[in-house]
Amino acid sequence: MQGRPLISVVIPNWNGAQHLPTCLDSLRRQTYPRVEIIVADNNSHDESVALMEREYPEVRVLVLEENLGYTGGVNAGIEAAGGDILAVLNNDTETDPRWLEELWSALERHPGAGSVTSKILLFDERTIFNSTGDLYSTNGIPVNRGVWQEDKGQFDREEKVFSPCGGAFAVRRSVLTQLAERGQGDPFDEDFFSYCEDVDLGWRAQLAGYECLYVPTAIVYHRLSATGGGKIASYYTGRNFIYVLAKDYPGSLFKKHWRRIILAQLRITWEALRAWRGEAARARIRGQLSGLWNLPRLLRKRRAIQDNRVATDDYLESLLIS
Repeated sequence: MQGRPLISVVIPNWNGAQHLPTCLDSLRRQTYPRVEIIVADNNSHDESVALMEREYPEVRVLVLEENLGYTGGVNAGIEAAGGDILAVLNNDTETDPRWLEELWSALERHPGAGSVTSKILLFDERTIFNSTGDLYSTNGIPVNRGVWQEDKGQFDREEKVFSPCGGAFAVRRSVLTQLAERGQGDPFDEDFFSYCEDVDLGWRAQLAGYECLYVPTAIVYHRLSATGGGKIASYYTGRNFIYVLAKDYPGSLFKKHWRRIILAQLRITWEALRAWRGEAARARIRGQLSGLWNLPRLLRKRRAIQDNRVATDDYLESLLIS
């Protein structure tokens, strides 16, 4: 135990009182010895804050005056955290008792890894994957690796992935500090609000030379879309796919793959138009239009990211999928 760093677990919460007991009880059972838990409450209107103050006195609760989304909530939690390792966790999860132990062990064994991501299974179907880390396609579309597949041991190997899944991962504070020193601002870009902010962070870390490692022994169970999904998810993914392209996709690779990128966006638009009567389809198109409208603001952030790039095209393409 001696010499182990403090791990700060940051949980963004919005009206999640029905989920918090399962999540926080599982964190009480963690085998890792040095843990602080911070819940950033996004101006909940339910009993979340009262519940934590009454039942979980060990939890530090940050009561935010407005809903800052996933990004703003996590940023507030990270700012308040004291740990050298920062673990981010959704409120609608249950962690295996060795979750933090396994994440830390992987970081200790792999000093070149800036972040580590979990094996996430569905809460109610615990043999079905929710995520084994995020991948990214050359056409500009993120891919949730393993989603909906049955766990048959195919993702039992510790290996590099493109970026962590924001629902359950850990990152070294030193990585976030260095990105901030290079003019990239807060750990998560609050323009994203929710969805794809983890892919954005993954891109920025990879460009700066920090790998992400998938740790199959760090297990989390997730109630999928318990606090999101539907038209909300459609809007933000439609918009934020474009945000990631504008900020992070290197120009040299864009010149090589631009046809696939444009076709992928047009395909999203066409599929939404075909399902126009559905709220989610209309939200997706509104998201794309918002992404295009806000391109100038996102492009202004691009220089600080690309000017500090150390990763080569060959390395990045070894991570991207076709």
